[in-house]
Amino acid sequence: MLPGRGRNGRAVRLSRLLGTRTAWTPVGDGEFFCPGCGGDRNFQRLTGRRRFTLVGVPVLPRGETGPVVECAACRRHFGTDVLDHPTTTRFSAMLRDAVHTVALAVLSAGGTCSRTSLETAAATVRAAGFDDCTEDQLEALVEALAADTGRVYGRSCGAGLAIELHEALDPLAPHLAAPGRESILLQGARIALADGPYTPAERDVLATVGAALTICADEVTRLLVSARTPS
Repeated sequence: MLPGRGRNGRAVRLSRLLGTRTAWTPVGDGEFFCPGCGGDRNFQRLTGRRRFTLVGVPVLPRGETGPVVECAACRRHFGTDVLDHPTTTRFSAMLRDAVHTVALAVLSAGGTCSRTSLETAAATVRAAGFDDCTEDQLEALVEALAADTGRVYGRSCGAGLAIELHEALDPLAPHLAAPGRESILLQGARIALADGPYTPAERDVLATVGAALTICADEVTRLLVSARTPS
């Protein structure tokens, strides 16, 4: 059979004549973490209308497609679920706020803030990104929280404190690998241990931190024991 004849030949000719084309329309924009570029980039959110083409000319509508997210840098298209991943800037802020919240919760559970606990907590919070955090600022915040109506500190983790921990940690946990989640728990543990062994209230707070970070109870216990062991 001669080239270009028969079923395969007809299919090749049809593919050259007929095709589809998508016309994209911007419906929003913003900043996202581009998995293609590996960094924060601007994006456009696009919806598309597909059409059959005859010799490259659109002739018949074929329905809608999308929406998709187009990176302004690499021009690749992604599903809209990529917008669920925080930008690098947002992730850093979430991590910083989480460490700050855990530090305050542990200090509050201790009842009274010793100088060593405050120094450890302030150093931990500064390392997380609050460069100007001081011991006096943390102590004032703990006192203000203790004076707030409906809060009882120095006892087991109350509902209000548990809610605050979950609000800070729940959105962060899915974006952290296991070592990252464990690191936040261990930072809280070291603050609690700065002035002596864990109190029951501190253990309760740290258990709540572990649960919010989706660390199982047995692993929380192991990590709290490991934090007491000098490296």
